Amino acid sequence: MSSRHALVFGATGHIGQWLVRELLRQGVAVTAAVRTERSFRRLADWLSRHDANGTATPLLVDFSVGDLGLDPASGAFRSVTEVHNVAGAFAFGMTAADAHSANVASAERVVRFAAKLPALTRLVHLSGYRVGGQDPAEVPWAVERRASEYKRLGAYEGSKVESDAVVQAVALSLGVPFTMVNPATVIGDSVNGESSQVLGLASSVLDLFHGKLPALPGNNRTFVPVVTADYLAAFMALAPVTSEAENASYWVLDDATPPLPELLRMLGKHLNVRVPWLKIPSGLLKRLPPKLTGADPETLSFLSEDRYPTIPALSLAEQHGLHHPPVETALRRWADYLVAAELAASSNRVASM
Repeated sequence: MSSRHALVFGATGHIGQWLVRELLRQGVAVTAAVRTERSFRRLADWLSRHDANGTATPLLVDFSVGDLGLDPASGAFRSVTEVHNVAGAFAFGMTAADAHSANVASAERVVRFAAKLPALTRLVHLSGYRVGGQDPAEVPWAVERRASEYKRLGAYEGSKVESDAVVQAVALSLGVPFTMVNPATVIGDSVNGESSQVLGLASSVLDLFHGKLPALPGNNRTFVPVVTADYLAAFMALAPVTSEAENASYWVLDDATPPLPELLRMLGKHLNVRVPWLKIPSGLLKRLPPKLTGADPETLSFLSEDRYPTIPALSLAEQHGLHHPPVETALRRWADYLVAAELAASSNRVASM
């Protein structure tokens, strides 16, 4: 067994469960901070079906209170060497208050809790490829700035931008060594495509399958990058034991991801469904009313031609033998899984009527 002991917040989510499995496979002791005993039972069942090396220890947490409902002086935390925060809300249409509570206030509470752990060597915080790299010197945000940014970007993305800055600022002020991980769209496992996330790009893939995608969004430079869930989990598990990752930010995504229209065209051909011939430039798409496009306005900022500083993350990963799986193969497996899971769910609903 490893001398590492990981405390994982958000352990039952799409990314959290793959991270817990990866840590257990590496022999790391894992404490899973969960909101309910029921959610932990689901995690334990999932781990038992996914070849994890053992299981995690449950810990009930309350993100709504300042101390998370936990006592850092408890013996249960004396051996914790690393804290992974993958908790938060990935949802569109939230109010500004809800988004701030879920993605900013809760993250700050995790940092303050981590600062009190005697054996801590690293805090790993999950941020995002569109929001990473914020300036901690600008914290705290004025009320006016928060209102402006949340309105401009949407409550979800605005709160993630603020959270990135807040986590760095609070960690630096309290002397907590941290690593910020900024992943792209997290698709399924590279082996079988498994994924429990159906927002964002996943919804576009399902719309394509059902013939509900009226046009291909963007152009040949529109870049919506992806990363597989198992690669991201392996990278996050690597970060705490790498000295060069201390107080650093990493953009974790596959630069070989095809441009968005090409990606959707490839998956349409793979799924043997009709692919729209019309392409709508992202600038035009952002000006059209949502009732016409069927797109949530908060998702449109992701239709960008921006590229990201991935070399440090790639270098770190490759030094330790971690390589991205072939991206087009991973995308096809993910699309297959999404479609099969939705058809199975529809079949079960019909059978229960």
